[in-house]
Amino acid sequence: MTLPIKLTQLVASIALVIASPTILAHDAVHTGGIGSKPVASVKAPYDIVHTKITTEGNTAVFHMAVSGKAGALKPTKTGKLAGSSVFSYVWPTSMDPAVVGFEAKAGILAFAVTSHPDFDDTPLFDENGDGDPANDGNVWHSHWVVLQPDEACGKGALKVVDIPDGSKPKLPKTWPGLPVLIDSPGWSPRFKANTLEVRVPFDDIGVVQAAGFDGVTAALRVNASVHNPLLCVVNVFKVASGDLSLPGKVNQ
Repeated sequence: MTLPIKLTQLVASIALVIASPTILAHDAVHTGGIGSKPVASVKAPYDIVHTKITTEGNTAVFHMAVSGKAGALKPTKTGKLAGSSVFSYVWPTSMDPAVVGFEAKAGILAFAVTSHPDFDDTPLFDENGDGDPANDGNVWHSHWVVLQPDEACGKGALKVVDIPDGSKPKLPKTWPGLPVLIDSPGWSPRFKANTLEVRVPFDDIGVVQAAGFDGVTAALRVNASVHNPLLCVVNVFKVASGDLSLPGKVNQ
């Protein structure tokens, strides 16, 4: 999963955001959230046109719509972990990482849906139903990740925060054992035509309702040395707001 590219470069290369609360995308009306113009240079399965988070009772619904078929394009398998790619749909939020079990103020808490055929990071779940929970990284699945800038990933780039050798930070119960701040909670993404949704329960839904958010599609890459930084964001396809300012308001 994680985010090299300057935010200024992103702003220059991404279409302007439509500020209107209602947009039309592929004959489906999307209301609220963040609307974004389609961009021909972005691959359609990752060309965000609408990003939204709503709540139903104690459940948060993470929603994203793209100009093509959501989830239709996955990374090519390389046969090795080092240098392998992760494709992702990401909702960066203003929530503190402590909300889901990480150390407080550890970085930017983001919810992500990812696919990566060269490794599996959901050891508690068997997404493809074949009886082996360790061979289904290519199946779209969900994560919480904590992100921070790291120049080692590139100028202005983000990474999934590494866990230094010997340290014992606070981690969620469903942490998959990787030396990065990642959680594999098992919430199943649902793809339908040009949309993607994930339903995520919370003990305190108020922290979600008070949060800001954004939408990002991106490719991450495992370090060729499989070392710190382990997982860098190497190619941002699109940012819903254009500048990663987290302008989205939940239920609005």
